[in-house]
Amino acid sequence: MIFLTAFLSFFLCLMLTPVIRRIAYKREWIAKPIKERWHKKPTALTGGIAIYIAFAIPLFYFADFRSISSHFVPGFYQFPPSSLNAVMFVGMTLIFILGLLDDFLHINPHTKLVGQFLVASLVAFFGFRLEWFVSMTLDTIITIIWIVGITNAFNLIDNMDGLCVGVGFIAACYLAFLFMPEFPQMAVIALMLAGALGGFLVYNFNPASIFMGDCGSLLIGYNLSMLCLFYSGYGATYTLSSYAVPVMILMVPILDTTMVTLIRLLSGRKASVGGKDHTSHRLVLMGLTEKGAVLFLYGVGVISGFSALFVSKNDPLTSPTVIIPVMISIILMGIYLSQIRVYPEKEFSLLRGKSYTPILIEITFKRQILLVLLDFGLIAFAYYLSYRLRFDTKTFPIYFKVFLHTLPAVIACKIIAFFAIGIYRGIWRYLSTNDVFVYLKASLLGTILSFTAIAFIYKFEDIPKCIFIIDFLLITGLLLGTRGSFRIYLDATKRRTLSGKTVLIYGAGQGGEILLREILNNKRLEIKPVGFIDDDFLKTGKKLLGYPVLGSFRELEEICKKFSVQGLLKSFNHQDSDKHEQIEKFCKDHHLFLKQFAIQLSDVDIDPKNTTIETHKNLSKDSNIL
Repeated sequence: MIFLTAFLSFFLCLMLTPVIRRIAYKREWIAKPIKERWHKKPTALTGGIAIYIAFAIPLFYFADFRSISSHFVPGFYQFPPSSLNAVMFVGMTLIFILGLLDDFLHINPHTKLVGQFLVASLVAFFGFRLEWFVSMTLDTIITIIWIVGITNAFNLIDNMDGLCVGVGFIAACYLAFLFMPEFPQMAVIALMLAGALGGFLVYNFNPASIFMGDCGSLLIGYNLSMLCLFYSGYGATYTLSSYAVPVMILMVPILDTTMVTLIRLLSGRKASVGGKDHTSHRLVLMGLTEKGAVLFLYGVGVISGFSALFVSKNDPLTSPTVIIPVMISIILMGIYLSQIRVYPEKEFSLLRGKSYTPILIEITFKRQILLVLLDFGLIAFAYYLSYRLRFDTKTFPIYFKVFLHTLPAVIACKIIAFFAIGIYRGIWRYLSTNDVFVYLKASLLGTILSFTAIAFIYKFEDIPKCIFIIDFLLITGLLLGTRGSFRIYLDATKRRTLSGKTVLIYGAGQGGEILLREILNNKRLEIKPVGFIDDDFLKTGKKLLGYPVLGSFRELEEICKKFSVQGLLKSFNHQDSDKHEQIEKFCKDHHLFLKQFAIQLSDVDIDPKNTTIETHKNLSKDSNIL
């Protein structure tokens, strides 16, 4: 029955979407390309109508509308909460109408927001709350904000083909898994929503032939917020999972909305005005294709959703082993993406020219303070995870008290070791082999100091020695992983955003390596290497800094045709007249430009006498002019 209803929604949406698309083109319900939007050709709109019908018909069958009527009679507070099916149907119908009005009449953002708050207040009136706070007043307010926030979050990520509906489909599937054991009726609703979204995704994935419009994106956000609200209020086993699971299930829209809103407000732009500064747009600016950016965010949703399943099935003492790494990864991802300049002339303009600007520059550009704060969290997490890996579920609660008691000493010892060894004096973007050894020494010294301090203070009572070995391995991996992620991100961005004339580098030796590094770090050269050629046939097929050695001079003509090469860069300095003539002749015959790379040290005249004489001459000239 569960899968039959899901298939029914899928089939209905699959059949209805082409019909809606045909009507949209006939009546000119079309989204035309504009500056603030990403699509490049006129596309049919109002595909959300198909999603609504495909989901509303089976949901109407399950809804118990009699449970709603009890709330409109005296003493309604004595009755249990209404049927979620009925509340979802009423609420999503109102939200759908609101979105449809916006698609056709383009109502003001604040008017649309008022409508969303009214629908969210209606949900709270019918007795549904997140159950995050003891205070019912506070919990009711947060519940209304949650519904409105998630509804708008999905509206904001509807900015690229297949993104909003695909992320919604993934979230709905995970919610179905969460509800399946104990709440089969809610699992049916989640699968029906997933089925409707899956049917529409067939037509909306890149290249999209129809858009859902606000009537679809608002509908998706509202329904998913309600399903998560039900899990938080009724399905969560522990308080921690009540908070963490809904956020992790909807991580992609929450990340995008938070990042975009903060950056727009700090840059002096209205948060409600559209633009090309969303997470998906920034990924494209990094060098990903539109489809690649959408698939990347699908991957984030899948990983985050899988983590939510893990948290829902485990106790609060085990869940942090997944929650903390996911949150650190998401925060780092947000930091990386926020550094990509979409509007260079206005970015973070409200933070510039203020009295606190020097402090912000110190924090954001030099990053030492942020790294110390990051390491603080990594040290605590690594030490916690060491205990969790060492002890099973039964004994861990006993040793958790030992962990809490010794944690301050471990944090202090490791921060001192990191500072003493000098890991905060390096430039993270140029992480090298020498820096790796510095981190290894810092981690080892931190472990030794922790070992000594705890041995002196606690005499090793109830503290297994192997904890420190596990902790050393974990903190070393976390330090190198986080620092390495900075380097990997920058390197990937440089490679993917290179643009200009396509060139081959002749010579896969030290000179070629230095030349390639200069190209990657100097976009003003406006050249884009596709690989190397080298006369040493043993190097063919290998890679240098990620770029392949495509062959030797003999295969040069074939390589140039295959990669549409426009020029050749000669990276070696030794002069072989015959070889040089061959290279020049080849470039001339095939209309390629040829450039020679060389590193030279020039003498600078620092003789005080010459300087004085020259200065005197210049002054004399200036005096004559004056």
